[in-house]
Amino acid sequence: MAKKIQETLVCDFVGGPVGHRFRSGCGRGQALPKAIGLKTGINPIVVDATAGLGRDSFLLASLGLHVTLIERNKEMHQHLKLGLDKARNASDEYREIIDRMTLLYGDAKDIIPTLEPDVILVDPMHPERKKSALVKKEMRLIREIVGTDPDAKELIEIALNHAKKRVVLKWPMKADSIQGLRMPSHQITGKSTRYDVFIQN
Repeated sequence: MAKKIQETLVCDFVGGPVGHRFRSGCGRGQALPKAIGLKTGINPIVVDATAGLGRDSFLLASLGLHVTLIERNKEMHQHLKLGLDKARNASDEYREIIDRMTLLYGDAKDIIPTLEPDVILVDPMHPERKKSALVKKEMRLIREIVGTDPDAKELIEIALNHAKKRVVLKWPMKADSIQGLRMPSHQITGKSTRYDVFIQN
């Protein structure tokens, strides 16, 4: 089964939908940069606490932000490292973006207290969603690698204790909120995803 996953799951920043989004130049107007607090002259230092395939981090880095990616699953970390290395060698433009991305291996709950980020993005493994076969396939492969995130609430609470400016929780639009968390300051919604934004006082 592991061999099948390695052959199927690909971390690709140059081709596919990530590369297309980058070449289209429309990233700044998307919901995630707005949730992060990206504005003209304001470039927060970001930690992506649940890096996965690194797509959100790449979007932010392509907009000029410095992003630290944390991934605790060894196999997923390897997929991500290979994808970053491939993109770095693709062109000078890509190299400049990847150089703003720092990949760390380990549990974000342990690593976050050693950092001083302005913003922490948390994108835990979401509840099952009924979407297209393509999304289902990729999500199924990711789930088989990383499993579930039963400690999501604990991770978010640690993030709230260490982010200087805000914590952003990426979550399916129609999914129930994580029980026990305080109410977000506001929400920014996309087509199928919402971002719960917790502004630090």
